[in-house]
Amino acid sequence: MKLYVFPILLLSVLIINCKSPKEKEDVAETEHSTDAEKVPVLNLEEANRLASLPLYCINNEYPNKLSQTLGSDEDLKAPRELHPAFYGCFDWHSAVHGHWSLVSLLKSFPELDNADSIRGRLLENISKVHIAAEINYFKGVHNKSFERTYGWAWLLKLAETLHNWDDPVARTLEDNLQPLTDLIVEKYITFLPKLNYPQRVGTHTNTAFGLSFAFDYAEATQHEALKTAIIDRARYFYLDDKDCPLSWEPSGSDFLSPCLEEAALMKRLLPITDFRNWLEAFLPQLKDINFKLEPGEVSDRTDGHLVHLDGVNFSRAWSLYKIAEGLPEYTHLRAIANGHINYSLPSIVGDSYEGSHWLGSFAIYALNSVTN
Repeated sequence: MKLYVFPILLLSVLIINCKSPKEKEDVAETEHSTDAEKVPVLNLEEANRLASLPLYCINNEYPNKLSQTLGSDEDLKAPRELHPAFYGCFDWHSAVHGHWSLVSLLKSFPELDNADSIRGRLLENISKVHIAAEINYFKGVHNKSFERTYGWAWLLKLAETLHNWDDPVARTLEDNLQPLTDLIVEKYITFLPKLNYPQRVGTHTNTAFGLSFAFDYAEATQHEALKTAIIDRARYFYLDDKDCPLSWEPSGSDFLSPCLEEAALMKRLLPITDFRNWLEAFLPQLKDINFKLEPGEVSDRTDGHLVHLDGVNFSRAWSLYKIAEGLPEYTHLRAIANGHINYSLPSIVGDSYEGSHWLGSFAIYALNSVTN
């Protein structure tokens, strides 16, 4: 039997190589499409894999990027002293959404490995004393705009998820966090009327992203003043927008899509008929069933800025899922979202710290959006 193996293999290679270049491209594209369109699933195994990322970093003080304005020598303190709740994961906002990741995973998977240990670490970090110190930092004369609005948005996403989690630990954590949550809400309501122009960028200060997460919190808690502030400003900024230049995206270090984040925000705010009309003017190409959007390609995952493009893939996915939600004519966008997650998801665990300290949160939020 072994004598026939080589001729059979040789014949197979010859048959494959006899295909025309066009046929080879069609085969390759079919294989890629099949893999790309596979619906990603957040199951217990994946949850445990992704939980390893925030578990490693939420109490990992260094390396650390403080983004701090110094008023005097007195401000020169270790990260753990300045931010006793959120000092890990390289920077403040990543620490916040690292905690959100663990809360979100525990909420969905109570049987998560090390669940009791995770609850203990959350209670230790998000204590009343630690949150009081975080508030004190925000009230510093040089820190009024600290983490505006990206870190603010993730803090409210953490608060929202705690609010929606029916668990005694969640009630304690929500109560401990509430003074900082209230401060961030107050900051949003004060800041938004002053913002005359939205920031249409693919990084932290993107206005639409910050408003989306803040609106989710306002909806969950029925905070009418915050909802009103967001709706008023979003309509002022975006209601007349047309022909967003999606082909210009992504930029080299984007982790958010300016066009898609804006569309996902307006999906939250507008009545469905109004949104349909708005979207056809804003991104008319999305309605084409043959519309394509290739994932952002990451050339070097050890580069802290280039690895941002894994983030743009996850955030594009959650935006596309939101846009398609309840709109049958946009169902084809879900396959594009699946492809974006499937491109980046295998690479983020075991990756260098440049990506692993934050990308788990983006992956979890995108995976949570698959079934929403």
